[in-house]
Amino acid sequence: MTDQWRGPVLVTGTDTEVGKTVVTAAITAAAQAAGLRVGVVKPGQTGTATGDPGDVEVVTRLAAPMTGRTLASYPDPLAPLAAARVAELPPLELYNAVDAIREEADKHDLVLVEGAGGLLVPMGLRPSGEPWTVADLAVSLGAPAVVVARAGLGTLNHTALTLEALERRAVPAGVVIGAWPAEPELVHWANLSDLLPNLLGALPAGAGSMDPGVFRRSAPGWLTPALYGVLDDWRAWADEAT
Repeated sequence: MTDQWRGPVLVTGTDTEVGKTVVTAAITAAAQAAGLRVGVVKPGQTGTATGDPGDVEVVTRLAAPMTGRTLASYPDPLAPLAAARVAELPPLELYNAVDAIREEADKHDLVLVEGAGGLLVPMGLRPSGEPWTVADLAVSLGAPAVVVARAGLGTLNHTALTLEALERRAVPAGVVIGAWPAEPELVHWANLSDLLPNLLGALPAGAGSMDPGVFRRSAPGWLTPALYGVLDDWRAWADEAT
């Protein structure tokens, strides 16, 4: 465990619907079990008109962080900047988001900042009027990133592209598999081998549907010590997963 994964930490994904919210909840649960004060910030929540729980609500139900905060909400299920434009609502300004996250970092040991979709999705506008992304937010905060990836076909390219984009910006990063299947196939094991050098954890498929008490007790077993878990032997994990 290092200080690298303290303060603000971005949680992004290789795409949308890869499990960012449940991974955020798992890191929250593991870090709190390790005695850390954890806050969760969602800069831009979209799709509120669907009536589904927001991402901070999901994390709160599963892991009960010390603080949960959404900075801007928009009704349509679009990228945040597009959702703001369609709803004719003010877009999220980059430095307002930075200030809000730093404010939470002053009060917590770890602040998990969950993005929307992938790394380069337009989140809002800079004072200049230029769009900004989760990658820009990571650079502005000097924060590392957890990249949530799929287990199946296509993940290697998407993960490599995301990690390369972060490396070009000098943003340290690690990978967590968002949903490891109950019955993995050859492609899943092959992908696991390729992802292993950057891998910080793997959540079982369906983890978000667990009873919150079971989720919180189980979360440390899905994450390596870097993310406050106890998973320190991938070979043993693989034996248990089969």
